Amino acid sequence: MLFVGVAACDSDSGSKPYERVAKDGAKAKQEWRHYLGDKKYSHASPLAQVNRSNVRDLVEVWRYDARGAADDGSTQMQCSPLVVRGILYCTSPLLHVFALDASTGEELWRFDPSRSLGLLPNPNRGLTYWEKNTDGSGDKRILYTAGSYLYALDARTGAPISDFGDGGKVDLHVGLPDQFSDTAVIATTPGSIFEDLLIIGSRVEEYKGAAPGHIRAFDVVSGELRWVFHTIPRPGEFGSDTWPPGSFGSAGGANSWAGIAIDEERGLAFVPTGSPSFDFYGDDRHGDNLFANSLVALNAATGERVWHYQFVRHDLWDRDLPSPPNLITLSRDGNNIPAVAQATKTGHLFVFNRETGEPLFPIREEPVVGKAVTGERPAISQPLPVMPPPYAQQVFVPSDRTLSAQRAVKMRTDNLDQGSVFMVPGTQGMVLYPGMDGGAEWGGAAWDQSSEVLYINSNEVPYLLQLTAVPKDLGMGPEVGYLALCAGCHGADLRGDGVSVPGLQQLSDRMSPFEAYRIVSEGRGRMPAFGQIPWYARAAILWHVYTADQKGPEGQGAKVAVASESSFLNAGFQKLTDPEGFPASRPPWGTLTAINLSRAEILWQIPLGDYPRMLEQGKSGLGAENYGGAIVTAGDLLFIAATPDRVIRALDKHSGEELWQAALPAAGFATPITYAVDGKQYIVIAAGGGKLGQPSGSSYVAYALPE
Repeated sequence: MLFVGVAACDSDSGSKPYERVAKDGAKAKQEWRHYLGDKKYSHASPLAQVNRSNVRDLVEVWRYDARGAADDGSTQMQCSPLVVRGILYCTSPLLHVFALDASTGEELWRFDPSRSLGLLPNPNRGLTYWEKNTDGSGDKRILYTAGSYLYALDARTGAPISDFGDGGKVDLHVGLPDQFSDTAVIATTPGSIFEDLLIIGSRVEEYKGAAPGHIRAFDVVSGELRWVFHTIPRPGEFGSDTWPPGSFGSAGGANSWAGIAIDEERGLAFVPTGSPSFDFYGDDRHGDNLFANSLVALNAATGERVWHYQFVRHDLWDRDLPSPPNLITLSRDGNNIPAVAQATKTGHLFVFNRETGEPLFPIREEPVVGKAVTGERPAISQPLPVMPPPYAQQVFVPSDRTLSAQRAVKMRTDNLDQGSVFMVPGTQGMVLYPGMDGGAEWGGAAWDQSSEVLYINSNEVPYLLQLTAVPKDLGMGPEVGYLALCAGCHGADLRGDGVSVPGLQQLSDRMSPFEAYRIVSEGRGRMPAFGQIPWYARAAILWHVYTADQKGPEGQGAKVAVASESSFLNAGFQKLTDPEGFPASRPPWGTLTAINLSRAEILWQIPLGDYPRMLEQGKSGLGAENYGGAIVTAGDLLFIAATPDRVIRALDKHSGEELWQAALPAAGFATPITYAVDGKQYIVIAAGGGKLGQPSGSSYVAYALPE
């Protein structure tokens, strides 16, 4: 992807407001200088001007239109901004970076990375700020990613730093084997600063041929690569024996996309990693596959491994570590223990001694059950913590919302494997619960050090996981695209589910290819929009559907390879839903949980949010999928948006009671921030929508107490 950077800044409207605000000299505790609050990812602020007694008086004080939202709902804006010395930095749906006066929302400068033709921008969840001198003098930089590039911008003007990398940017393929130079490597979460290093993970593809997710550290001044930690070890490196010979240079994934926490005092970087590619079938990666699905403590200066813990061995369920770790301090027997807490998609919270990696609560082994498909060698068991209790439901209970929904869900799930969190995937199909999107997701958890309580929002939505056999030499043609994106709903044989999803056989008798292309692109009813998929990929998949009838049963996706020559694909990323499109499990479908870690117990748990269509039916309190996390303040408040009902909420941190809410112009699938300028506390949220069938938006909305 080729980007040409153009800084759109004006000396009169850019530098003067910056200097005016900079002279206010905002104290560090009034800022939101780091992604998710600080380098330990606490999501916490010491501000208390807005508190339980007055939060009901919050009003909107400014709104900024970042521009660039797509009409079809395909763009997103997940950015949690930064605020440094009264300047707010954030990104638009099109990955423009801009600076605003944090007290008024007035634009100071904007940078456009100039997207390449036909490609929608990747989600961006934040930026990184670095300054040479702690007093604010000298070099100040904003570092962020767009596409496959890491940019360094002058924080005063938005202009690229010309001597950083290649004219202000560094290719994110640097430090990876040459054969992956043309594969997708992006970074949705910002890198983390340790001294003069930017330590960054990446997001890669999830199919065979994906790039490896090696962790890189770049010199924040020059852009030079300083060190690499191989998440797929080279021969002779620790962990290489957990892969088949020759895996280094060919295996992919094991990437860190959720965020890297930094312990500056101990010089440690805490790196959560994801699953190896391919996610659901591992005939080419027999073994435990270190350092996939692991929390790795690295020497932040050198990239050397200090300790690690692997949460899922030989992952077959897409159980990435979905959230950044929280660096916390626990009181135990009169001692303060430096600890790290890691949330998971299965709804479990693991807690370790930050220095040694020793678990602070007991861990047991859960058996892996079920018969594996040909060529698969699953692990025997997987670790789960005995305490604290899971924050997500662990047993799938079919929806009983209505009698018709109950019947339909029963018909849909009776023949599916279910009952274990670690059941081997097969061609029969299984209920994966919690689903592929958690449990926890990328919003992560908020930590209140004063009470030693962790607050985490969770998805409670079941998924269907079903493998389908394909020839090993099938390649990446239209049929694979159909199997990967469509078969989960419409079936590998195009027959639908017989309940609420129509079959696609003889589609030409019912609609033209042009109408089908429009529906695939824009969505209709329960059918989501796939506008984020390149037009030629959408067209190729439809070609497969429209020509399948001419090819006989094999062309309809019913082809089953000879066992000795077969591979397996996941038949789509499909949520299990009832005929109305609501989750097939018993509510709540989303929760917010307070976990007291000093006692390892749940303090309270509430349903979080609602689906708009459920509200239209006059029902609420059932919870909903949620993306983006909470923040906690010294005013005894939690602020969270994250839900599709397009509101931001303030809750009492002690009880979970809702004290305030405000309507947003679009769903706030992002983590809010709070800061103070001139003694006034603000709360800001990105309202970008674009998920869960919600329209896209491009507004940053700020709230404060009235004068």
